Amino acid sequence: MQPADLLLLKPMQPSVMEALAGAFTLHRADTAPDPDAFYREIGPRIRAMAIGAQAPVDRALFERLPHLEIVVSYGVGYDTIDVGAAAERGIVVTNTPDVLSDEVADLALGLLLATIREIPQADRYLRAGHWPTRTYPLTATLRGRHVGILGLGRIGRAIARRLEGFGVTLSYHGRRRQEDVAYAFHPTLLEMARAVDVLMIVAPGGPETNGIVNAEILDALGPDGIVVNVARGSLVDEPALIEALRSGTIHGAGLDVFAAEPQVPEAFLGLERVVLLPHVGSGSVQTREAMGRLVVDNLLSWFSGRGALTPVPETPANGAAR
Repeated sequence: MQPADLLLLKPMQPSVMEALAGAFTLHRADTAPDPDAFYREIGPRIRAMAIGAQAPVDRALFERLPHLEIVVSYGVGYDTIDVGAAAERGIVVTNTPDVLSDEVADLALGLLLATIREIPQADRYLRAGHWPTRTYPLTATLRGRHVGILGLGRIGRAIARRLEGFGVTLSYHGRRRQEDVAYAFHPTLLEMARAVDVLMIVAPGGPETNGIVNAEILDALGPDGIVVNVARGSLVDEPALIEALRSGTIHGAGLDVFAAEPQVPEAFLGLERVVLLPHVGSGSVQTREAMGRLVVDNLLSWFSGRGALTPVPETPANGAAR
């Protein structure tokens, strides 16, 4: 049987590319000299699409691919995909949950500790030769903290389990109360922000959460407040966060994600109590390999008639290749 035609918007890691090329007829949009001509010729043949988590996929692209059946996303977040348009067309969208939860949770905890104890700043201080002349200033502490988790999904729960070992108080806010956890539930983000002094952001991106961590939320955290974001930069009003850090409205922030990645607002770079990372939450060799395998396995399962392995809830969950 002729291998199914697969569209790749951007290159993935070599092992994934090799596996995809071995099982499908691969078409790369990123190397097409004339995108319009590429889609006119190739579009009607495409039955599957593989994308990175940040690649935008909208209704207009779906219209160029009339026989598209499945979109597999390399990442847990899929807010850049128009899943509503996909569902209308009967297109399945998959992501890579679970395989990266522990890695991101580890990074989130490290980012929290690095922010509170100023670990990167202390490293720079030593490297600059300041230690022989004066000791590094005392820092804030994690002891006695109340951590509020925005989004108690797979990653949020993994973070909470790790934080239990530190003896902190835990609360959460999300779309609904979860009866199988003992942490305090807050029906609004503002109510939780008033109760906690660490805000751990792990909620999905999208229109519903765009800019929800705004000036009012930051003010509610107070001058000891810490913000850690390992979700999407779009959840945070970045100008409001910059002003809150400058004015001392909150104590500090640890950020692995930004609204216009890979561009980072220049103002963040000049702030001392901020730890900035280049979106590396799932960035270990082992985890990225597991994510890649799940991308390939979703496609193989679909085209073998067994349906998608990890469909997102907004699109058809079952079925097989048409």
